[in-house]
Amino acid sequence: MNKMYKMIATTSILAMTIIPLTANAQQVPPPTIHNGQGLIQYQAKVVPATMGLITNFVNDKSGKFITVLGRGLAVNDQSEMVLSITKDTKIIDSKGNKVALKTIMDEKRVVKAFYGGNITRSLPAQGTALTLVVQDYTFLGINGVVSEVNEDSIVVNGTDLYSSNEETVILRFANKAQIIDQNGKVIKANKIEPGMSVKAFYGPATTKSIPPQSTSNYILVNTVIEENAIGTDGIITNVTDDRITVIGNPMEKGGTDYVILSVDEKTKIVDEDGKILTKSDLKNDIRVDAYYDGVMTMIYPAQTHADKIVVKAMETNKVEGTIVASSLTSEGQVYIDINTDKSTSNDIILNISDKTKVISMYNNGADLKVGMKITAYHESAMTFSLPGITNAEIVIVNSDFNTENPQ
Repeated sequence: MNKMYKMIATTSILAMTIIPLTANAQQVPPPTIHNGQGLIQYQAKVVPATMGLITNFVNDKSGKFITVLGRGLAVNDQSEMVLSITKDTKIIDSKGNKVALKTIMDEKRVVKAFYGGNITRSLPAQGTALTLVVQDYTFLGINGVVSEVNEDSIVVNGTDLYSSNEETVILRFANKAQIIDQNGKVIKANKIEPGMSVKAFYGPATTKSIPPQSTSNYILVNTVIEENAIGTDGIITNVTDDRITVIGNPMEKGGTDYVILSVDEKTKIVDEDGKILTKSDLKNDIRVDAYYDGVMTMIYPAQTHADKIVVKAMETNKVEGTIVASSLTSEGQVYIDINTDKSTSNDIILNISDKTKVISMYNNGADLKVGMKITAYHESAMTFSLPGITNAEIVIVNSDFNTENPQ
């Protein structure tokens, strides 16, 4: 053990003494308090950390960066971080042995990513990695809503944390499962009710049944149930003063696909774990669940007051350009000249399906035609062909076909 400690920077040593390296991935750290000067745990300063999978890697002239998505190791830690990897960053396993970054990503192994206290206020936050402690396993994650509660399990309908696919899974509670509410308090499984939102980590082993079943050791529960809440599950496409524009899909209990919402001190703004955020966290191109009442203006798009906004960690993929004619497209596809620069090296083809939300800035609904200038949000998965082909989620028509001459 002494030999291992000599390999780690002083700040990392402090972190490891507080949070044991061999701790299970889904264990809960000791209670954390705040004294106005920083996080205090057993009267020692805690190094913040995010525990999860590496979902993105960038290595260019600006430096080397990874994105870690999962959960905060302590209550107030970030659930997603973009971290700079420097020459001082230690990448080790629980025994102190060095591990190659490529191995971690190839094997999709869980990491505990400890970082410095100076982080940005962006979403996701950005900082510098001090130490990556690589675990010898991986896991799956889901964000969703509890639809059924049984004695030893819950049924969760939601979105896979890492693939963004819609999922339904039966989660059985492990013998020592840690169940935490939105305030960081440990609760019992019998406190979970249908309608509560959860973030759960499980597996990676699952049954081949429909829906699949697995065992969870760690579940974050928002015990506040949105009663009869209507709203929009979508993307913020514009932020102006105290108003945001959200385009997406109506909630199951009602709502609209295109709405302008006023945001004030009465609007509750939180992340998916229930952590309180501010208006400054509402930015263009982030995914949100926006809740509001049924009283709204009778104009297009509808306008009303936002009661609650849940900011999601899921990334968005955005392109802007002009629809042009192409022999490379077939029925249900449009070819996009990205940035309208007439260069084919960066173009893409969008699959347009019945799930694609097409919104016009000028009227309710629009047929996509050659010459239209559009903004599109699409799925992360894309073919390796040139141009790449991907599925469009939202297409916003910025200029009406009748006002533009096709190039």
